[in-house]
Amino acid sequence: MEEAKPLNFLEEIVAKDLASGKHQTVLTRFPPEPNGYLHIGHAKSICLNFGLAKRYNGKTNLRFDDTNPVTEDTEYVESIKNDIKWLGFEWTDEFYASDYFDQLYAFAVELIKKGLAYVEDASAEEIAAMKGTPTEPGTNSPSRSRSVEENLDLFERMKNGEFKEGSRTLRAKVDMASPNMQMRDPLMYRIKFAHHHRTGDKWCIYPMYDFAHGQSDAIEHITHSICTLEFSSHRPLYNWFIEQLALFPSTQYEFARLNLTYTVMSKRKLLQLVNEKHVTGWDDPRMPTISGLRRRGYTPASIRMFADKIGVAQRENLIDVSLLEFCIREDLNKTALRRMVVFNPLKVVITNWPAGKVDMIESENNPEDESSGTRLVPFSGELYIEQDDFMEDPPKKFFRLSIGNYVRLKAGYIIKGESVLKDEQGNITEVHCTYVPESRSGEDTSGIKAQGTLHYVSAVHAVPVTIREYDRLFNIENVGASDEDFRTLLNPDSLQVIENALAEPALLDDKATDRYQFMRKGYFAFDKDSSGKHLVFNRTVTLKDTWAKASK
Repeated sequence: MEEAKPLNFLEEIVAKDLASGKHQTVLTRFPPEPNGYLHIGHAKSICLNFGLAKRYNGKTNLRFDDTNPVTEDTEYVESIKNDIKWLGFEWTDEFYASDYFDQLYAFAVELIKKGLAYVEDASAEEIAAMKGTPTEPGTNSPSRSRSVEENLDLFERMKNGEFKEGSRTLRAKVDMASPNMQMRDPLMYRIKFAHHHRTGDKWCIYPMYDFAHGQSDAIEHITHSICTLEFSSHRPLYNWFIEQLALFPSTQYEFARLNLTYTVMSKRKLLQLVNEKHVTGWDDPRMPTISGLRRRGYTPASIRMFADKIGVAQRENLIDVSLLEFCIREDLNKTALRRMVVFNPLKVVITNWPAGKVDMIESENNPEDESSGTRLVPFSGELYIEQDDFMEDPPKKFFRLSIGNYVRLKAGYIIKGESVLKDEQGNITEVHCTYVPESRSGEDTSGIKAQGTLHYVSAVHAVPVTIREYDRLFNIENVGASDEDFRTLLNPDSLQVIENALAEPALLDDKATDRYQFMRKGYFAFDKDSSGKHLVFNRTVTLKDTWAKASK
């Protein structure tokens, strides 16, 4: 019997809350801002929020934090919903912070009436100067002493569009001497004359994250509001607003965000890579976005496995991307169809092969999955193998094809190198071989032991394909720790394109899958740039961790 996995700290909190009767049910939420595409860090949060609710028979809401109309767009909303569904999760209710704009405005008015909020005349720079430092208290703003009546009038006029952007804000009246900088009269509202993707031009004032987030949680009766560690200093303010407004006591908990080697997780930096065309778009297979990983060939199961393996921590750490690659190898080894593709073709002519004969060789689709069945691979007198699978004058322990040496062609026959043809520059253009007729796989009576096995494609049946080999996006492990401009750390060899690869014809006929293991090469995914009979494949991951060897 499999040993039960120990609870992480969030599961312990939820289990305790349910056992004590603090909550009867669990309701979590995933609250993305629709200002970009989700990345692998968001995938961790999705798996955590939805997984936690599922474990305790609870529910999860999807709520878009759409409080900044300048950066948000419906394109991002739709992409986020698509990514969550692709990962295998379904939300209970779909909400938007903008659903609560009227209610949040009423909350702000309530705090003004209680003397707990005031309209500020100072500029952003002046407010920052008033805040003090982590070791020195802030100073009260002259606006802090305004009467309730004046604040109510000014706030309504802010809402009515009577003031310029940046000329006034609404601040909470908390404690300018608090050791927590977040509590030093934080902003609640700012003026923005911008069209909102859902509310249009109804509003010209928009709530700040700290004011909208906790109240939205409370309105929805979220029991466990799970954020990343950078929001831990915001928790007292989260609690303060809820307490002052006497709302449902949602509680915030923090976990360590995902930091991954050889990439960046900042949506701002990812947007910069897209806008400056360092990548082809949000779904470029080198990007850590969910759409990029999907296009590269990652599966939902592999990402969920990765999220499970890294666990839930309470301190920041840097996760090696090789763990993510391990997860996709584990999944694709069990599920990906095997196909033969020659990347750098060298022609092989079998001189004793009967003219015009074509054998259809039965070959397994996936030896790890009997239900995947078999396919027929054409074998003829003219084949292509990899250039580096032949050497005219090989060193010792070279177990591939050479003159006088036997090799087996996968699921086919044993061949022996006999001679070569060369062009005027001395480059080998053809290898002439003989085959052993009684050596067919599964029926071999030849008694010949071939030490090497090569993949191949039949020349007349070969399908031309384009291969895109993707590698690490950045050259250094911890991009975030570098003082250099992150763009100078990009790996110039993160994409290599092979235009003249040749594949077995089964790739043209495959309908039910788009992920493959190209034998001896790696795992590859069918790309949307394919058209008609022109097939394009992206390398998902190599067969083995080549970076581990290279770094030693």
